[in-house]
Amino acid sequence: MSKPGRIAVLNAGSSSIKFAIYDAEGANDLLFRGQIENLGAKPHLKVRDANGQTVAERSWPDGSLDHGAATAEIMTLGRELLAGIPVLAFGHRVVHGGVDFAAPVRIDDLVMAKLAKLVPLAPLHQPHNLAPIAAIAAAAPHLPQIACFDTAFHRSQPSLAQQFALPRHLTAEGIRRYGFHGLSYEYVVRRLQDNAVLRNARLVVAHLGNGASLCAVRDGRSVASTMGFTAVDGLMMGTRSGALDPGVLLYLMRERGMAASAVEDLLYRKSGLLGVSGLSSDMRTLRQSDAPESREATALFAYRIVREIGSLAAALGGIDALVFTGGIGENDAATREAVSDGCRWLGLELDKERNLRGERRISTLDSPVSAWVVPTDEERMIALHTREALAT
Repeated sequence: MSKPGRIAVLNAGSSSIKFAIYDAEGANDLLFRGQIENLGAKPHLKVRDANGQTVAERSWPDGSLDHGAATAEIMTLGRELLAGIPVLAFGHRVVHGGVDFAAPVRIDDLVMAKLAKLVPLAPLHQPHNLAPIAAIAAAAPHLPQIACFDTAFHRSQPSLAQQFALPRHLTAEGIRRYGFHGLSYEYVVRRLQDNAVLRNARLVVAHLGNGASLCAVRDGRSVASTMGFTAVDGLMMGTRSGALDPGVLLYLMRERGMAASAVEDLLYRKSGLLGVSGLSSDMRTLRQSDAPESREATALFAYRIVREIGSLAAALGGIDALVFTGGIGENDAATREAVSDGCRWLGLELDKERNLRGERRISTLDSPVSAWVVPTDEERMIALHTREALAT
């Protein structure tokens, strides 16, 4: 990379596209960060510079932007903000890499074809991840695009941790545990490398947000995770059910006559915090509610996390530290307290004042198992991967 330039990162969700622009010579140098949200409804864009100052804001009428059109708007705005300095490459978050992709990869037609085949495994995410890639390829086919996978970090797991108890031919066909949120976990683990106590520790990292999962980490590598074949497994989430007895699905289809599409809608969009509370998928809204259903939803959320932490502690053979990240993990002290209290049997002693202040270490200094809050940054992790890909 002999000429100056920028790296652009896109992180597309079901109804939004987050994006960021970094200096290509040092992916730690953030220049701009923004988001177009409410795609399919009333799209709204806001962009801030590295100091948090708003530099652009715009709204569109109902239903006027899909992911492809939103990507075009981001590209146009990016050219204005960069004032002639070129974008050298785009980095993308792609939720599912399947069995073929265990590391970031430069995207071509063959890669796109393989990723499109994985849409059924991540129906809420994969199509929206791929739409901006296709839009950029059509508008600027000369620019390299790098796919960074949420599943890649978990490929280090032992083979037994990746298996279901299904006939072997199904396992060979790719029905296995993949794990997700890998870019978040990878970033958090890198952040902990400067901490001598945690560098090679047995960690359970809790990525808690609208999507939620846990990852067991030993020596910086994924050992086990709560998400499996799809991103609906494991913990209760904002609108996703998490782990469910498969017999429930059989019952719903056989006795209630629900089609697969209706079951999918139930599990992905109508369950979790929203389904139990009947009010909202947003933890902030539930914390402000006095309704018993809201209190039950938040209590069940914490209970399921504690149950799964016990499972991952067993997979690790013990636990040295619990790390909270993600929107809820970083900002909701009540969830951290409930989870930490549930882990006292592991040796975790919470410092409630540190927790309320949101300090980096929230356990007592003499706690045998420590607890930490480490903000994640998936876009920065993608930028680092993209910069490394350009250098090879």
